[in-house]
Amino acid sequence: MFHLLLAVIYLSFISLGLPDSLLGSAWPSMYGELGVPVSYASIIFMIICGGTIVSSLQSDRLTRKLGTGKVTALSVAMTAAALFGFSISDSFWLLCLWAVPYGLGAGSVDASLNNYVALHYASRHMSWLHCMWGVGASIGPFIMSYAMTEDSWNMGYRYIALIQLCLTILLFFSLPLWKSGKKNTGDEVPTAKQGSEEKTGDREESEEGTVSGKALSLPQILRLPAAKAAMLTFFCYCALEQTTGLWGSSYLVLHCGVSEEAAARFASWFFIGVTAGRFASGFLTMVLNDTKMVRLGQGIIFLGISVLMIAGTGAAAPVGLILTGLGCAPIYPCLLHLTPVHFGKEHSQAVFGVQMACAYVGSCVMPPLFGMIAEHIEIGLFPLYLAVILVVMIWMNERVNRITK
Repeated sequence: MFHLLLAVIYLSFISLGLPDSLLGSAWPSMYGELGVPVSYASIIFMIICGGTIVSSLQSDRLTRKLGTGKVTALSVAMTAAALFGFSISDSFWLLCLWAVPYGLGAGSVDASLNNYVALHYASRHMSWLHCMWGVGASIGPFIMSYAMTEDSWNMGYRYIALIQLCLTILLFFSLPLWKSGKKNTGDEVPTAKQGSEEKTGDREESEEGTVSGKALSLPQILRLPAAKAAMLTFFCYCALEQTTGLWGSSYLVLHCGVSEEAAARFASWFFIGVTAGRFASGFLTMVLNDTKMVRLGQGIIFLGISVLMIAGTGAAAPVGLILTGLGCAPIYPCLLHLTPVHFGKEHSQAVFGVQMACAYVGSCVMPPLFGMIAEHIEIGLFPLYLAVILVVMIWMNERVNRITK
């Protein structure tokens, strides 16, 4: 039962990644057909992010009431409905309408599943699960490309909606596994820091993954020791990853003189580095604890940014981009896995929700901010911008480690 539940969770993470890259891959065909400017993709993106932030902040209450299994099934069902809505839309404003459940379905399941895995599985599974997210995000554009070749972008969304619907049915049939899975776990993670003092919680978990006790309000969460520093750590990480992914190729073309074709290839290597790095990180976590893995990733990012700075317009600049991707790989999964350790089992779901929300805010705010810098000042400031974010992330993360030790 335990291994069957783990397989269901892996499929759920692939499902989380499938829709994430659809808008970007389909928009060049969509905006002309819809009769809107190319920049309107940002409006849909912001609506989706807004819904994700709202549902992430509510994940503690939902998970306490329904349990992880039901939250996951209902969230995937909502996402499937939203994707089907995209597939039948013929106007920009209909897309904006369907973007609301699209975002709401993503936030709760992300926070709830990550918390469940952090509590009940070893760190290697967290890394491999986020690698599966990358697999889903990579498959999505191929499905969309096939649909647009054979029919239209609407069919691409419909194909993914059907996949999500099948997963929804599987998740509802698997609900009994969430009741028995916790009992059979052989590598459940205790609420103790690897190599540090033990932390225990004062609340009980039911068989379904729900938690007794009252949900914490946002002010109560932020008053937890090291909470603000942890939120800023997540904000900075996602800001760095998304800024690199969005502007890395443009930096190589406009500042380093790399051809557009080669820059696009190197940009894809950044994402491949993140996905492959997370696969490798799963094995490294067997010998290094989460705290060391985060520091290792930060060190590799520092090396990558240094190469970008030193290389300037040289041929080594793409190497810096690839190293940055490899450095990003272990940080997010290991930070997530440390959440119950730093804040206790009793507070982890509440903290997870706010961490997810801060991560999405970082993804939404910081890449456009650099876009303004690149347009009005100089795109050559790209490595410096990343360096500032990295320094703040390291500072905040070490502050969390020091306070919670």
